[in-house]
Amino acid sequence: MPCRDTRNCLRLLARTTLSLALQLGSCALAQSAPVSWNHPWHSSDEQQFVRDATAEHMHELPDNPVKTYSLSELIDLAESNNPETRVAWERARAQAASFGVARSELYPTLAAAALSQTSRDEGFFGSRFNAQAVQDFEVALDLSYTVFDFGGRRGRINSARAQLLAANFAFNDTHRNVIYQVEQSYYRLLSSMGQEDSARASLSNAEAVQEAAEDRLAHGLATLPDVLEARSATAQAEYDLQSVLGAEQIARGDLATAVGDRASLTIKVQPLDQLPMPDSISDTVQGAIDRALSQRPDLMQQVAEIRSTNARVQEVRSAYYPSLSIDAGPVAQSVYGLQSPYDWGHTAGITGGLSFSLKWTIFDGGARKNRLLQAHADVHGAEAQAEVKRNQIADEVWTAYSNLNTALRQRQAAIALLEAASQSYDSALQSYNYGVRSLLDVTAAQRTLAQARSADVYARTQVLISFADLAFRTGDSIQSTKRSQP
Repeated sequence: MPCRDTRNCLRLLARTTLSLALQLGSCALAQSAPVSWNHPWHSSDEQQFVRDATAEHMHELPDNPVKTYSLSELIDLAESNNPETRVAWERARAQAASFGVARSELYPTLAAAALSQTSRDEGFFGSRFNAQAVQDFEVALDLSYTVFDFGGRRGRINSARAQLLAANFAFNDTHRNVIYQVEQSYYRLLSSMGQEDSARASLSNAEAVQEAAEDRLAHGLATLPDVLEARSATAQAEYDLQSVLGAEQIARGDLATAVGDRASLTIKVQPLDQLPMPDSISDTVQGAIDRALSQRPDLMQQVAEIRSTNARVQEVRSAYYPSLSIDAGPVAQSVYGLQSPYDWGHTAGITGGLSFSLKWTIFDGGARKNRLLQAHADVHGAEAQAEVKRNQIADEVWTAYSNLNTALRQRQAAIALLEAASQSYDSALQSYNYGVRSLLDVTAAQRTLAQARSADVYARTQVLISFADLAFRTGDSIQSTKRSQP
């Protein structure tokens, strides 16, 4: 609708311009840097990011505080729920698609196009201009195919195939790491639970000593400093118990996170006393190293990288030779024409062409030579990196094997220490009740017993952790026939 009032038209234009400027300004502000360095940045777009960041998990475990999970069940849950396995899986799928793209070069490409065009103009014929119209319908095909390129395509395909294998090995290595995270979190939780039992037993012993001291004070057989010393030992045992309870809560959150769920999830596990405790290693260290070199997916990933670099050498070398390609383009055409004062005319037929193209780079200033040198250097670098990985794996297995032997020996020493400390405490408390030992002797025996209990729990869990670490270093944890854990 036209605007007849000039003043109203100007006002309308000003309001429209101001509204547009405000909208553009808000968009520009949302995409700009913070206006000041001394205040947090906030904008209207931030809320959308907050909603995305706090979105619910795709998979959530049922919060069942009654069910007791075994280690194998937790590992299965982690492999299904932990997002790290899905990330590695999607990367492998993307690499598989890249391999398919590379293989497509072995086949011709066929493109089709349909065209309809109408043109009208004045054609000069004789001594006058005549109006004419032309209606053109075309269906065209374009077929392109590289006949040979002396290994260029094959090199790219082999490189993509090796990269796919590397992605698959990386996927397996992700599972190995996830399993290891669950095992370590699981055994840390068991250790915390065992330390809780130990701390509660130590608190009970301290309370027994305090009760005995107060009873002897009431009968005039002990002094007030003895009672105060006993109360101090009880308070220390209570303090140690609270520290252990806090560590246990953290361990439960770590295990829930390793499984792939929220840290507040309640996961009930078997107590440490119910787990079988291995007492020896059934393999030699050299056997473990050899098994690791044949099973570790990160080493296989490095070997795949060597194959990929060798394939790139083949691809680069093909640039020294010519490539032959063929291009065919048949066109089905139907043309209608009208020129005054004549009737419509029509013609149809198949047109197109066939061409061969031979390309050979004669001189490129040394680019091909340097690319080939670079490709060979990448091969040698990948081979050296694989050797570094082999040495690293051997050292990791050697260390894990040695730690396991140490843990087994410490376990035997911890058993003897706990037995001796228990007997010493019982004897000291009994002698104190008879008045032949001092309270300092009893509290010292009590502290030694508490340390012995803690060392026993640590030694037991260290054996399990060391077995899991050796399985992780050798790659046994992702072998279906060796999944069982103590």
